[in-house]
Amino acid sequence: MSKAHRGAGIRAEVQHGCGTCPKCGKENIKVLYEKEIDGKTVKICKYCNAAMKNVAKKEARASKASAGEASAE
Repeated sequence: MSKAHRGAGIRAEVQHGCGTCPKCGKENIKVLYEKEIDGKTVKICKYCNAAMKNVAKKEARASKASAGEASAE
């Protein structure tokens, strides 16, 4: 598997992918993951990307559980 967020994969990016994350505000961090926030596509850091995925996973589990309870009644 390729490693798109390391080494040669980020050399073409502006400042080799480093910048300020618009979500958490950390400076001089790799901002390589494109996500849609408030209708805009922005590049965020690895930690914010993981946090957003975890929130989405929790919401999916909660909705699946609530749908299961509703159908059982």
